Amino acid sequence: MKLREIKEILNATVLTGEDELDREVIAACGSDLMSDVLAFVKDQAMLLTGLVNGQVIRTAEMMDIHAVIFIRGKKPSDDIVDLAESRDIVIMETELPMYIACGMLYSAGLTGGSSKK
Repeated sequence: MKLREIKEILNATVLTGEDELDREVIAACGSDLMSDVLAFVKDQAMLLTGLVNGQVIRTAEMMDIHAVIFIRGKKPSDDIVDLAESRDIVIMETELPMYIACGMLYSAGLTGGSSKK
């Protein structure tokens, strides 16, 4: 699924990476625990989180996550947006809660995949 489609499904606002919305995402991870994200090993993945700090972007970079969507109306600081932009990570925000956002994406065909154990 393209990030452009995800933006529409979640009625999200793009904060950085507007020119990258044709990127393909094949899996999603919803978590506020970065240790859980580190256990989620998937290529071309996207992260949905309510945690708003620089560690989210650093974790996304380590895990080659293409996009981060901040949920529940959370607003990242300019420092976080700048860090994501410098790392070529798309950032969006949505008012939706995690459960609803993940459910809408799953219903639209985006799977979460399973973590490797």
